[in-house]
Amino acid sequence: MEQKPLRLLWLVLTALALMSLLLVACTRPGTTSSTAANASSSGSSSSAASSASGGNTVKMDATSFEVSSITIKKGESITLVDTVAVPHIIQNGSWVNGTAKPGIEPGAPKIDVQFSGNDTKQIGPFTTAGTFKLYCTIHQGMNLTVIVK
Repeated sequence: MEQKPLRLLWLVLTALALMSLLLVACTRPGTTSSTAANASSSGSSSSAASSASGGNTVKMDATSFEVSSITIKKGESITLVDTVAVPHIIQNGSWVNGTAKPGIEPGAPKIDVQFSGNDTKQIGPFTTAGTFKLYCTIHQGMNLTVIVK
């Protein structure tokens, strides 16, 4: 009689695990949640990429930034978080049609930061208003736009 409740529990846990895997498999890298999209479209001065604890944080997975752009105030820095055990080299520039285009916009801080995996680094401050492009030199198509207001 005790085996019936255990089987039911096992069946429920298995179903939940499968649904979780399906949800993760259906999520595309580089997409933002509807909450982040709403925050950026509302003209909010806080960044859609900011963490719940505050600050201008952008997470990176194995081959992409969590968001493609972040808006910050003049004088602020951003924190990049490598959430997986994958190296990244972040520099000024961008990937354009599969080709790395290094370059630094006027007023941008020079960025040349290496990540070993599962680490966090602060870049900036961004002291000039404008739009600045950053990219990972290792992962094709891994671009981040920093908008400074």
